[in-house]
Amino acid sequence: MINLNRIEVIGNLTRDPELRMTPNNQSVTSFAVATNRRYKDTAGNWVDSPAEFHDIVVWGALGERCNQVLHKGDRIFVSGRLQSRSWEAPDGQKKYKTEIVADTILGPDVVNKNLGGGAGDDMGSMPQSAPAARKASPAVNPTDEINIDDIPF
Repeated sequence: MINLNRIEVIGNLTRDPELRMTPNNQSVTSFAVATNRRYKDTAGNWVDSPAEFHDIVVWGALGERCNQVLHKGDRIFVSGRLQSRSWEAPDGQKKYKTEIVADTILGPDVVNKNLGGGAGDDMGSMPQSAPAARKASPAVNPTDEINIDDIPF
């Protein structure tokens, strides 16, 4: 049986990234991303759903780069896995938190370009595990005949 723990969000940073070092001298950066959903109601009017807030954790060099480049309000793409953790608070209560442990971050320039927005800073680098970029599809004229061998899947 195959299991999959993968999440992708596009949203705006709610605060500047915070870089910390673990006792083992490993860097970890944290920040939060706000997302919402826009839909049409039964009357055909656009409605924005309340925002959802996602805590993001980024380890190592990618986290250090996030700390250098990202700022509150930036629109970014985050891809990673969900991780839940628990701890005991000083008052003795058990606390729980679910976070996105990111392995891919696309900065504002990349996200805005692909979503048709304005320009901003680009993260410039992706982690080693990121897949190679896809080749651009050739331009297609609607009157051209489609060759089944040209379809990439």
